[in-house]
Amino acid sequence: MYSDKVMDHFTNPRNVGEIADADGIGEVGNARCGDIMKLWIKVDGDVITDIKFKTFGCGAAIATSSVITEMAIGKSVTEAEQITNQQVAEELHGLPAVKMHCSNLAAEALAAAIEDYRKKAAADSAS
Repeated sequence: MYSDKVMDHFTNPRNVGEIADADGIGEVGNARCGDIMKLWIKVDGDVITDIKFKTFGCGAAIATSSVITEMAIGKSVTEAEQITNQQVAEELHGLPAVKMHCSNLAAEALAAAIEDYRKKAAADSAS
């Protein structure tokens, strides 16, 4: 049902935790559907230098959260925000159709963290 890569990211998730002084934070999902993802990003000179996540959800939700952190770190903010849910699923060597929503949540959480970063950066430059 799941690829070896999904199982690896589920059983050995990368970049779990929080960033206390994060430049952007994104949270998506809800407790009623069962999956909640929260991502923290640290940005230096428009490059994502650190990224952490905490996810409450199924194995696929944890795996997609883990893999998107690896996909985004070291990329510019603009490059990272172009990561799609399809790319997340492909990076994991596929997901069952009923779990594709997890890749959507991962991409949405990253986009929300970047949006939060941009709002904070705009507010800082305005003051």
